[in-house]
Amino acid sequence: MDITPFISSHREALLIGDYNVYRTQLSRQLLAIRKRLGRATAKREKFTKKDVTASDVGTNHEFVHLLLLTSERAWAHAMFMKTSHGEDTSGTGITGSTRSHIISRLSKAARTARHLVELLVDRSSSKAKDQDVLEARAYHASLAGAEEFEKQSAGQKSTEQSSEERWQPCLRFFAEARVVYAALYEREKKEVYREILANTIDPTIRYAAYQAHLSRTIAIPTIAKRYFSSQDKGLVDSYALKDKPTPKDEKDKQSTPQDVPNSVNWRGRKANIVDASIGQALAAVTAAEARLRAYLSSSDAASNRDKAAAYDDVLTASQDAADATKRATDELEKERVDEGDPRMQDLRVTSLAVNYDLVSWRVGRNRVLIGDDDGLTFTAQQPKKPKRPRKDGTIYAEKEEPRSRKLARLRERVVLYDATIQSIDSVKELRGAMRDASFLTELEGEAAHFRALKCLNISYSHSLLDGHLNALALLQRAKELLSTSPPAPSETEAPDAPPTLHLSSASSENAQKHVSALLSRTHALVELHKLEANARVAAEKNMTSAFPLVQNLHAYPTPGVQVDLKNLVQYPSEVQPVPVKPLFLDVAWNYIEYPGREREASVKAAATADEPMVNGTEAQPKKRGWFGFGR
Repeated sequence: MDITPFISSHREALLIGDYNVYRTQLSRQLLAIRKRLGRATAKREKFTKKDVTASDVGTNHEFVHLLLLTSERAWAHAMFMKTSHGEDTSGTGITGSTRSHIISRLSKAARTARHLVELLVDRSSSKAKDQDVLEARAYHASLAGAEEFEKQSAGQKSTEQSSEERWQPCLRFFAEARVVYAALYEREKKEVYREILANTIDPTIRYAAYQAHLSRTIAIPTIAKRYFSSQDKGLVDSYALKDKPTPKDEKDKQSTPQDVPNSVNWRGRKANIVDASIGQALAAVTAAEARLRAYLSSSDAASNRDKAAAYDDVLTASQDAADATKRATDELEKERVDEGDPRMQDLRVTSLAVNYDLVSWRVGRNRVLIGDDDGLTFTAQQPKKPKRPRKDGTIYAEKEEPRSRKLARLRERVVLYDATIQSIDSVKELRGAMRDASFLTELEGEAAHFRALKCLNISYSHSLLDGHLNALALLQRAKELLSTSPPAPSETEAPDAPPTLHLSSASSENAQKHVSALLSRTHALVELHKLEANARVAAEKNMTSAFPLVQNLHAYPTPGVQVDLKNLVQYPSEVQPVPVKPLFLDVAWNYIEYPGREREASVKAAATADEPMVNGTEAQPKKRGWFGFGR
């Protein structure tokens, strides 16, 4: 019968209109369905009430829709009166007669829903399933709880009853609705049940518990189980009523929330969890993180998009935790609690820790989408080959990835880098973040790291477009950013931990080495292109080398300079000095007295004195050739 989806689909009309428009729409639908079922009163005929029986429901399920539309119209009428008087600026508010009218409309809606439950309980005639009965009971409980809520809001108080006793009927009805919808969501995993719990049931239970002076540290599921009637515990599985249900199988073990934490640790400071909803949300984050870690460790071959999609559960749970923290803070601010109050101080620390974790998971998802090593390297991808083989049976030739596709991938990376930097900058705006100087230094270092990677990937795009000079400037900027970013704090991190905002020291060192190497390579390319440009100018001016080619065989011809084929060698050759071997002139040896040279001089003088005389004269020294060389 799909009772809950039917109601949810009809209430979507409230997104584009108010309750009065919704009520008018329901009236038209009621008239149409009465005509189809033969229950419409013809003109000039007296109205006769025709009750719907269980056999009617078993014959045609549209009788269920007839009762649901009737109940919804009464509820929409009550909500229209409540909102219209709530927007009144005269200051009178909702008067007693209007409040009574609202309660009467809600009472009619609850009676109609109760009648539907009584019809579906007769399963032999109505042919209803267990889920149909559960959905009908949950719908009736939500309407009856809304009626009791309005009664207490109207000021119908009794001096003999305490606050908890007066709000007990409201809590009992909404507890029944919450237990049933939670059990259905646990089994069906439909988003419609979760939306009803988050948008309607849970906020109302929290407000009613506050009015009943219940502690805020008591979780909403615990309140619902406390006020759930013991006579109705047979409606749902006992597994759903346990505070800490035991997992049924291995898959359920991963999705089961962990123990609800009582405190939050943030940079060496411990803050107590003031509101139980925050603890429940943090337990859900822990369970989602465990599932993410298990998926990433077992799916190495998965694509980056599939891995990034696995972050959705963690992001949703983290966002719920941040919303729960904000709601708790807003409630204390409405009560005008001083900032020096321990509860407010704990909430501020909890809010900073929860929002930082949320940003950290967002950055981790972006890092997974960017690719390995946070986009430090850029390699070409092989285009996908057609699945159908060729008619002639030949293999498709390997094709290089087009340049436009490479630029598109680099553009996607730059967008992810911008989103990451923006997320990191948003942490600085959180209350209490600016007071921690070391925390801000870490954020600046992380932002500088991703800015450097952004410059690096933009330089890749300029290199693809032969803009090596722009790439060199971007790489120099990336090197400066990496050098100014402080090293990451040394923290022991699990090897299978999912990527987050935390950067390891190894990744920073690898980035610095890679950028330095790429900077040297790009610098060399720029110099080569500069030489080519100068050579091109020389070629345009028809400049040639004046030396014969035979004298420059040891050097490669300059690019762009024309080789004069008429100046290969010089012919006829001219007499030119050609050095054969080196010429050493140790002139200083003859004029400088070196240590030990005095003894050699005395020995030489003695040898000269002992030489014989020829014809009474001293022997003449032999003549030598040019430059002292003998012939």
